[in-house]
Amino acid sequence: MPPLGRVDDAPPAFRRAVESLRTPVVRPEITVEEIPAPQRLAPYATAMSASVHVDGDDAALGRLIVLYDPEGTREWPGPFRVVAWVSADLESEIAADPLLGQVAWSWLTEALDSRGADHHTLSGTVTRATTEGFAAKADQPMTTELELRASWSPIADDLSAHMEVWLGLLSSAAGLPPVDITDLGHRRSRTEG
Repeated sequence: MPPLGRVDDAPPAFRRAVESLRTPVVRPEITVEEIPAPQRLAPYATAMSASVHVDGDDAALGRLIVLYDPEGTREWPGPFRVVAWVSADLESEIAADPLLGQVAWSWLTEALDSRGADHHTLSGTVTRATTEGFAAKADQPMTTELELRASWSPIADDLSAHMEVWLGLLSSAAGLPPVDITDLGHRRSRTEG
């Protein structure tokens, strides 16, 4: 992963946070890169995007933004706010599961807990969008996309566990098996927690 922006003139807490985001990506299916951070959300920000490639296709996409306001003038509690977004196409039988939103949200909450990513004020949404073609596009298959948007306030400026949470969330949305389990050619069902 390339360096995460120029932070020479940033406060030490933000510099430490940016450095902690350089957590090694342990999955060869995931590519992470720096992207321009939003300019108006906080005095200091950094952002990255990621894609999960499975069988030559993008199985999931995501963005992670870290906002820092040392004066505490923003609407979130504490100086830091992590904003995560993940999107993945779903198979039709998984998309029809009425518990899909709850299961997808559990991917995030379980990842936060299991990785020890101390935080507070978690909020977010899970959206399921179905696209169906008509007229000249009637022959295109129906597709369903899952989108999870979440934000939370980390308690400390070491964000390595929060980066691991985001990467784990991307892996779950893409249907990848856990890192410590060998994939025998069958993708894990995305509705499994």
